[in-house]
Parts: sequence; C-alpha cells; structure tokens
Amino acid sequence: MRVKVPASPPSEPRTGVPARERAAGSGAAKRPGSNLTRRQLLRLLGSAPLAAGFTWTDAEAAQAQKRAEAARTAASKAAFKPKFFTAREYAMVGILANLILPKDARSGSATDAGVPEFMDFMMVDQPNRQTAMRGGLAWIDLECQDRFDKRFLECTDAERTAVLDDIAWPQRAKPEYSAGVAFFNSFRDLTASGFWSSKMGVEDLQYIGNTMVPEWKGCPPEALKKLGL
Repeated sequence: MRVKVPASPPSEPRTGVPARERAAGSGAAKRPGSNLTRRQLLRLLGSAPLAAGFTWTDAEAAQAQKRAEAARTAASKAAFKPKFFTAREYAMVGILANLILPKDARSGSATDAGVPEFMDFMMVDQPNRQTAMRGGLAWIDLECQDRFDKRFLECTDAERTAVLDDIAWPQRAKPEYSAGVAFFNSFRDLTASGFWSSKMGVEDLQYIGNTMVPEWKGCPPEALKKLGL
C-alpha cells in the first residue's frame, strides 16, 4: 500500500476543517503569522462549519490537474511560483503530501506527480477553501511549536510523524485535536485526488481501460477457477 500515513477506516466520514484568519472578519484568509495564539486559532477554526472547508467536484479536480500538469511543463524552464501559498506554506504542503504518498518502487511521490501545484490551483479557483487550508497548516505549525519549540519545517521526520500520528485516525484522536484531525483527513483526500488524477497516478493504478484489444480470448482461466466455473 502506497499511503505511508494511515488512511482512515472506510466507516469514518472525512470532513474539512474551516477557518483561519480573515481580514476584518470576512474575505480571503490572511497570510499566517507567528503571533497567532492557540486560543485565537481555535476560535477561528470554530467560526464556520467543518464540512464547508474542503469540498470539490470531479470536474474541478480534473481542471486543476490539467493546469497543474501545464504548470509543471512550463516549470522546466522557470520554477513554479504558487499563487495562493506562501513559500513556507508551499514547502509544508510538499512535505505533508509526500508523507501521505511517498515515492516507492512503482511510482513517484505526491510532489513528483504535481500534487502541490494541483492544490495551489484548487485554492485559487475556490476562495472559500482558502481559510480552511491556511488554518490547517497554521494548526500543524502551532502544534509543532508547542511540542518541540520549533515549527513544522524545522522539525525532524520523527517529530513530524509524531504530530501526524495523533491526527491521522479520527476515532483514536483526542478531542483537543479535532481541528487538526478534520484538516488532515481532508488534506489527505485532496492529496489522493491530485495524485490519482495525474498521469503518474493513472499509471500507478495500472488502469487498462479504453485500450484496444485485437483478440478477445474470454475470461482468463485463473479467474474462472476462482469463481468455480
């Protein structure tokens, strides 16, 4: 299985996390600052319904993936510059996505598939998602600061994993981690959407639909044997 960070059981609903910091109480989320306290963050995270944070349609994901692939092609000449994420946020997104879908013997990692670019386009296209994304990244940064006296990017791999292990399984998580749980589960879903809608992801699935079959030989014998036929 490719997913390094545990995927939540199928019976557990995955919801998005809302909110971060808004200008004058509304509008686009502000860029994250280092002076946001836990109390302020939790108040902002509770200012909108959790499920409203991350929702997207198949068409939206497909469109974002096309733009991400075009951006990666263009990036061969000039480095991709995110339009929504700050440089620090974009680095966090890449690390988080790769912890969820690391490179293995079968295919590349989430960043190899262009997932961070995909997410940036998703955020730009739908401003109502921006506060949820920015707030979730800020939550992880603040949790790392509280535990290790340093932010996520400065943490070791073991320290990052320790934080994610506490929010990867909704049914096991402590109540005080509810905001982080909601964000991470939605971020994991978005990572999966970005990866498996990419060319690399489709190849990873080894999907052979829409392929011409010159000669139909019927059901393979091993399949018939398994069915008792």
